Amino acid sequence: MDNRHRPTQTAGSRVQTPIGCHAMHDRLDRLHRAAPVILGGASLLSVVALLAWDLTPRSFPDRAHEVLGAMPLALIAIAYLVYQSARRPRLGELAKAVLLAVAFLFWAANQLLPDSPQATLFNDIAIALFVLDVFLVLVGWPAKSPDESFADTYVSPTTAEEAADGPEDPAQPA
Repeated sequence: MDNRHRPTQTAGSRVQTPIGCHAMHDRLDRLHRAAPVILGGASLLSVVALLAWDLTPRSFPDRAHEVLGAMPLALIAIAYLVYQSARRPRLGELAKAVLLAVAFLFWAANQLLPDSPQATLFNDIAIALFVLDVFLVLVGWPAKSPDESFADTYVSPTTAEEAADGPEDPAQPA
């Protein structure tokens, strides 16, 4: 094995990483964090194209709507999976993320192939997975603290108790 990229131990018990490894790791980390945003942006742009089709369908090729309807769904599914891989969630959270992404992909397949004999099945699977996803949210599975970066609202039990009890100093307004 090539030892040039292996961290080395020094007398002061600090690990030194060979020159170039940090820079490469940082670039990959930035790319891994930027990729879901780029894919999400592409998904939003494809929604704009879809809505443009709604305004002027004759300016698009035949069957463009199928592709334009499927594209944002597939892109956002992939973006969400890449986002989750950057977060490195626990297994239950990852399973739930995959469930949601697969629901979006089945919905995309339904949009892309509306005349296919499987289109209704694709749609029904998407519905089942979306309903299951929301049900899992309702029952609190997987048990975890919410991902505040994904716009969940969360009040810790301590904060909720403090709010119910009122301010600690009665002279201070709530």
